[in-house]
Amino acid sequence: MTGKTYDFIVVGGGLAGSVVSSRLAESHPEQRILLIEAGSDREKNKNWNLKDAATAPLLVGTEYDWQDATVPQLALRSRVISSSSGKALGGGTVINRGGWMRGHKPDFDDWAELVRDHRWSYDGQLPYFKRVENVVDPCTDQAQHGVRGPITVTSVSTTGRQYPLRNAVLKAWKELDIQHKPDGNSGDPLGVVEYHENRANGDRQIASSCYSLNGVTVLTNSLVARVILEGTDAGCSYPVRAVGVRLADGTEYKATREIILSAGAYRSPQLLMLSGIGCKTNLASHGIPAIIDLPEVGKHLKDHPMYSTYWKLRNPEEQGGLVLGSKNPLFTQPQFTTGNPVDWITTTSLPLEGLRKAVEKDEGIVDPISSAGSQHPLLRTDRAFVELFVVYAASNPTDPVIPFDGSHITASIVGLQPTSEGTVKLASANPHHGPLIDPQYYTTEVDRYAIRDAVRRITKLFTQTSWSETIIAGETPSYQFPPLHHGITDDEIDARIANSAASCYHSTGTTSMGLVVDGNLVVKGTENLRVVDAGVIPTTIAAHIQHAVYALAEQAADIIASSI
Repeated sequence: MTGKTYDFIVVGGGLAGSVVSSRLAESHPEQRILLIEAGSDREKNKNWNLKDAATAPLLVGTEYDWQDATVPQLALRSRVISSSSGKALGGGTVINRGGWMRGHKPDFDDWAELVRDHRWSYDGQLPYFKRVENVVDPCTDQAQHGVRGPITVTSVSTTGRQYPLRNAVLKAWKELDIQHKPDGNSGDPLGVVEYHENRANGDRQIASSCYSLNGVTVLTNSLVARVILEGTDAGCSYPVRAVGVRLADGTEYKATREIILSAGAYRSPQLLMLSGIGCKTNLASHGIPAIIDLPEVGKHLKDHPMYSTYWKLRNPEEQGGLVLGSKNPLFTQPQFTTGNPVDWITTTSLPLEGLRKAVEKDEGIVDPISSAGSQHPLLRTDRAFVELFVVYAASNPTDPVIPFDGSHITASIVGLQPTSEGTVKLASANPHHGPLIDPQYYTTEVDRYAIRDAVRRITKLFTQTSWSETIIAGETPSYQFPPLHHGITDDEIDARIANSAASCYHSTGTTSMGLVVDGNLVVKGTENLRVVDAGVIPTTIAAHIQHAVYALAEQAADIIASSI
């Protein structure tokens, strides 16, 4: 069955797809734009208040989540790790926690250097970072931030949330010689910075609502099975042209200009492979003819690993209750429903000599530190490697059992600069079958060195600073481990990570710029098929990635609009 014809078809109504569709409709209202989303329109579901910050942890694992999982991860005791991603109009912005971090300037500059295109450097993307934002925090660097964008960004203090442990946590970090920085979202996050969220009066900022889809035809609950390609004769010397898409129910829609894949770092490569673009040997194993032999599709998957520990308070009922879960009436005040119970985000680099040894263990001898002009990218300057934060709440169903009663807080670690790379592969030629996701977590010495360093920092924070004598009683660990202590060994840390590390749901790299798409986001070997989502990011971004993806989509919309 053939449906209507459009000028542009955007596959995936998540963050990037919503932005691109909105901006194209805004700049070229004469263009016919079809946005196809596999999930539902969350506005039509009255069972969830999807904008409420408190619902965020409840939405993972629901109909708004693809509910993917990895293949068994060998370095994590062969555990299968949840790999959630948004399945709804608005995508990941429907189910994420709303953390707003831009990242570290060298990551974006490496991106530009890798693809030899200044547009993707930090300075090249800065106008788009700013275009997205409506930052209401007066403490930020105004030259680095926007105040008229569609996404409202607030800090903890601008919402009026005054957590009882705020000053104690900041003081403890300072005792470890990690200093406060007034703006961590201006290209250098190293230090202790106030937590920012994309919330407006506590409401979640969902991309498909913040970016108007007026003038866009939106089709929900519709799974795209493949892209229809022309010019597919073997050995043809001219680019392949995308002319439409076929849904899983057999319906086809035609496009006169372009097809844009914005299905995310898992499903955009899956769609390319289902359409005959990928490694021809792998495609043949699923009975799919190779139209373009592009072996890098689905490779270079990177994701931020996450590890959390739980710490018991000495006097949980002090001041009526120090954290969420207690009976303190403070937390019933409305401002405490406007965001996550976090004050500070701490981002650290790694000791250079130890990092160099880790790089050499993975890759062999690297350029000496003295030859700064040519040395390994990770060794050129202090890089943001690890994020650490204290959550004023704790709950865990098993091993260890932590009741939500105000007796514990959580300390979390996020590996921001993973060098472990994995793959996304087809499970079958059936589009209803999710892809095989293999991030290869914790398989490089650099990743192990980074997380070990972070665990030791957290241990010092909770056992060797002033608040450890007055506020913190000690760690409540998994039953098979002793509490964290000053002399913990590498092997002991590795065992903990293998036992309980998880994903932060920040996958990138599977349709990398320079390998799968060019600097204009066009798939190699095609003339009008683009990918616009986190999968095209070819370097690791040391931040929760939504701000980077918003900026990517904004610039992509300009690039596409300029070709009309």
